[in-house]
Amino acid sequence: MRIDLLGGLVVSINDVPVAMPASRKARALLAFLILTGKPQHRDRLCDLFWEAPDDPRGALRSALSRLRPLVNSDGHERLQADRERVWFDPTAVSIDYRELADSVAPLDGKTLAVARVALDQPLMAGLDLPNLPEFQAWLTGMRRDAEALRARFSPGLSVVSPQLSIAGDLNAARQRIGFTRSPDGTRIAWARIGEGPPLIKAANWLNHLELDWQSPIWSPLFQELARDHCLVRYDERGNGMSDWGVQDLGFDAFVTDLECVVEASGHDRFPLLGLSQGVAVAIEYAVRHPEKVSHLVLWGGYAAGWRIDGDPDLCAEREAIITLVAHGWGRDDPSYRQIFSRAFLPSGNAEELAGFDDLQRRSTSAANAARFLQTFADIDVRDRLKDVRCPTLVMHASGDRRVAVDKAAELAAGIAGAEFLTLPTDNHLLLGSEPSSALFVAHVRRFLSKTG
Repeated sequence: MRIDLLGGLVVSINDVPVAMPASRKARALLAFLILTGKPQHRDRLCDLFWEAPDDPRGALRSALSRLRPLVNSDGHERLQADRERVWFDPTAVSIDYRELADSVAPLDGKTLAVARVALDQPLMAGLDLPNLPEFQAWLTGMRRDAEALRARFSPGLSVVSPQLSIAGDLNAARQRIGFTRSPDGTRIAWARIGEGPPLIKAANWLNHLELDWQSPIWSPLFQELARDHCLVRYDERGNGMSDWGVQDLGFDAFVTDLECVVEASGHDRFPLLGLSQGVAVAIEYAVRHPEKVSHLVLWGGYAAGWRIDGDPDLCAEREAIITLVAHGWGRDDPSYRQIFSRAFLPSGNAEELAGFDDLQRRSTSAANAARFLQTFADIDVRDRLKDVRCPTLVMHASGDRRVAVDKAAELAAGIAGAEFLTLPTDNHLLLGSEPSSALFVAHVRRFLSKTG
């Protein structure tokens, strides 16, 4: 028996393809069992492949009953199960992806050419399940590994690894940057990238349209979101490519900047994405303009700053940090800025932390960084939560050290009908190299496709 997973799922016996089930879930289930290569608990499979049906275990049994005759037809019992687990036994099976991934000896010219052609095909093509975010995140990770494997057989090939799997043409795509002005005359830089329905992102601690687009922190996430949306981003006043020398760095000014960018973009109705303190800006905008916001997607946010509801120890710590920022932000010694880098990205590696440190340094001045922190401390949109009318998805890092997860839970509880979930990471800002980043995108796609 031969099983090909590159370019799709094809099962062949004596070079004759076997007719596969019409159900995409059943085919994806088989491919998942083949690639994981170990027993899977039935409950785990139910969670991955069935979105709260009436009888998930019954749906799993039905899928297995359709698959068994196909892979067991030559006398080998490959698809096996007991009361709790299901697994695939690869006895007498040739699997294209596994053969390439496990090869250690140098390949001859003909075999190498075949390998390159095979790896040009997407892994498990046609088996995406965008409404099942955990499975989709796993598939994204497997395709990322396939890209790395492809680079092994084509050393000169430029690939994106180990970040989110993104469309190759977007790597070299040029974002379109423009400028608009707020009513007080402040110049605001904004950009769009990608095609499709709009997705507008509220600004957050610290942005720079050009540096973000090249950053290992932000670029993988932005490019992935731009695969199926026209992604609109901007630098709020005081940082990035927008004017730095401004008198007003208050919360209302941040909301006004977003209003101006929306008007400049020409979009009448759109989902709005808020990250960190950009969550409060997105909430305020959605309440002021309910006719424009179709969905709210919120990550790492809070409804009230630490001066509003923080305990005395936290307030003392954060006041001290503001003083350190005001006096040490612009120094070559990165120790001051790394206070933030490590709080925002505790799981970041040395390269990622250094990149984020440099991004912060180049995105604003010491005076403005301190002023931003003053404004964030006084944010309070708690009384606005009840007025949010659009479908809302609130997500948060389960181990966030910058904003405690209970702050996000309180925020979600204040918005009628809001969906709340946590992702398994301690990074306040998602890294493109971590599985939770792919999981975040999968949840966003599921949410935007199902509601509104």
